[in-house]
Amino acid sequence: MKELKILYLYPDILELYGDYGNIQVLKYRLEKRGFKAIIEPYSIGDNAPDFKKYDLVFAGGGADQEQSILSEDLLKYKENIKEAIQSGVFFLLICGAYQLFGKYYKGVEGNIIPGLEIFDYYTEAIEDRKKRCIGNIIIEAELNKKKTKIIGFENHGGQTFDVKSPFGNVLFGNGNKLGDNQEGFFQNNVIATYLHGPLLSKNPELSDYIIRYCFKRKYNEEITLEPLNDEFENKCRLQLINRFDLG
Repeated sequence: MKELKILYLYPDILELYGDYGNIQVLKYRLEKRGFKAIIEPYSIGDNAPDFKKYDLVFAGGGADQEQSILSEDLLKYKENIKEAIQSGVFFLLICGAYQLFGKYYKGVEGNIIPGLEIFDYYTEAIEDRKKRCIGNIIIEAELNKKKTKIIGFENHGGQTFDVKSPFGNVLFGNGNKLGDNQEGFFQNNVIATYLHGPLLSKNPELSDYIIRYCFKRKYNEEITLEPLNDEFENKCRLQLINRFDLG
């Protein structure tokens, strides 16, 4: 039986807005097709993981306090994480995790939370706490050279700058900054985004894109994924898209 091994980072700390749902969706979509999902959580105090041994690494969102708590722990694995990314391991990073893979996060009070500096972007919080990027968001991303609408929910005061390869173009919502026309970060085997929701439950096509990538890398062959009944999910997507006249 073919399987994917998933590392779930800090499930007790990074779990804003139902981000655990992304793990549930991946597990469901794998098992419905007869594949095995091996999910291993890691948090502070656990045995050190070898990131290179996984097919997919997932980390969800967290507020400033949570990020400051785990930043020091995550930095211990900086070189191992770099090696994993270079070897092709897929990373899906949501909100706070997205920020931590950049240079740094600067809080409202001017405090600096160091990032992994894996990528060149950086994040700074808006001084006015009332100003946030919050609400439904729709972006247009390119998956396998096909333009796809990605739906989610954003809620972040942090503004991310110097993103050279965004996840997608904003059709509705804010994105990396207030009023921005770009959202997230996308580079080969890394998707970093502010989209909660959870992201994968609202976007079956994105879920399967990630699964196909991981299988192709692991088994060096194209895996045919049996179509699943996504009628309900697609109806919800269509309703939201039509609500904002984006059909």
